[in-house]
Amino acid sequence: MANDLSTRLPQAFSARGDAAVQFPHFINGFFVASRDGRTFENRSPVDGSLIGKVAEGGQPEVDAAVAAARAALEGPWGKLTVVQRVDLLYAVADEINRRFDDFLSAEVADTGKPVSLASHLDIPRGAANFKIFADIIRNVPAETFEMNTPDGGTALNYALRVPRGVVAVVSPWNLPLLLMTWKVGPALACGNTVIVKPSEETPGTATLLGEVMNKVGIPPGVYNVVHGFGPDSAGEFLTSHPGINAITFTGETRTGSAIMKAASNGLRPVSFELGGKNAGIVFADADFDAAVDGIARAAFSNCGQVCLGTERVYVERPIFERFVTALKAKAEAMKPGIPQDKETGIGPLISLEHRSKVLSYYEKARAEGATVVTGGGVPEMPAALSNGSWVQPTIWTGLPETSAVIREEIFGPCCHIAPFDTEDEAVARANDTQYGLCTTVWTTNLSRAHRLAKRIEVGLCWINSWFLRDLRTPFGGSKQSGIGREGGVHSLEFYTDLRNVCVKLY
Repeated sequence: MANDLSTRLPQAFSARGDAAVQFPHFINGFFVASRDGRTFENRSPVDGSLIGKVAEGGQPEVDAAVAAARAALEGPWGKLTVVQRVDLLYAVADEINRRFDDFLSAEVADTGKPVSLASHLDIPRGAANFKIFADIIRNVPAETFEMNTPDGGTALNYALRVPRGVVAVVSPWNLPLLLMTWKVGPALACGNTVIVKPSEETPGTATLLGEVMNKVGIPPGVYNVVHGFGPDSAGEFLTSHPGINAITFTGETRTGSAIMKAASNGLRPVSFELGGKNAGIVFADADFDAAVDGIARAAFSNCGQVCLGTERVYVERPIFERFVTALKAKAEAMKPGIPQDKETGIGPLISLEHRSKVLSYYEKARAEGATVVTGGGVPEMPAALSNGSWVQPTIWTGLPETSAVIREEIFGPCCHIAPFDTEDEAVARANDTQYGLCTTVWTTNLSRAHRLAKRIEVGLCWINSWFLRDLRTPFGGSKQSGIGREGGVHSLEFYTDLRNVCVKLY
């Protein structure tokens, strides 16, 4: 297939189904169809309309991508200096920003999220990820030691960071560009080559990025994209391929377990950011309005489809009723609508299939005797949007901690609020989960805040904020929420091997 997506993709995305587009694989610098011609549909979560047909990859496409990645690693890409790689990654970021509107159209078409959100978060961060890690690899120090030798001489030891090799990047659908480049950026900065398997729900920006790579001169085979599903499709063939040197994945814990089993063949390293059932804790001394705003964002942003979102809220009893009333008002003020409408406060879920899952938990909550404070169903939408994946922002109270709604990740715009009386009780409830991704604590007592940050079993603890990120800091989960850390120099630990060089001096 010719490399002509630049004239077709953004136009088709903007039309949202008026002219269905083809989403090919991107292998060795070319856009190619599957050898057997298999495709699947990509539909808009806003109205169910057809966005386009996506090539479904199998073993032949994965084999070709691995071969291309290996050749680039051993050829032109592997021969570049760090400075040359850094300059190219800066060019990638600049080209994403130059084509900001194209990437925005692609992201919004796939996800249905409001333009106001994607334009301020997804696309800027997607570009920034390349510059951040380019700067880090350019400035990262290396260890050097001088030692005495048994013969009375000296030797010099120094460490080299060398690339892992060919890295499989399996990325999710909730923040497609941001989370994909969060992995591709450091992988390329460290000198690896990558094969991206984007979610089948969101093929757009990963495909479009192939054009950017070609435009700025990234050698063919450095960045590859193979579309498809998980089992018996591109995902399984990629993660089990013996030519893959490392696997990084963001998604649900069950899928992570399956990938880990595949990675055990050959003892390949993995980096996982997995599920969460995150707790928010609000003390009576908190800045009340800030806490309500923060929890509303944490529970309902991106229609609740954020791994760092808050689905369990614990509020100190003296302000419990007031807090529930205030959060209810926030939820009910969120207007669903088309992404381009400036008044739209919440978009749809990613698909009708995912909506069925979320609605099943809404039903479980009612069956278990929850008080439905607000929401609990599907909003009434105009006829043109009636086939979209819409759900209401939902708040519950009154459920026991053993409820499925409190124990299991829902990944929708919902939360359960419960009162607590003591600090120890709040910590115990927050830790009573198989997950350990993040928490957010609201209090003006900084001594208490520091105590809780040490006691709550998570990879990330926010105090009086949510989703505030310095990309140089470690990011990842504990327990069933992941393995390893991403961000800053911590990403380098996964994307490089350390090699010691010992030089005998005479």
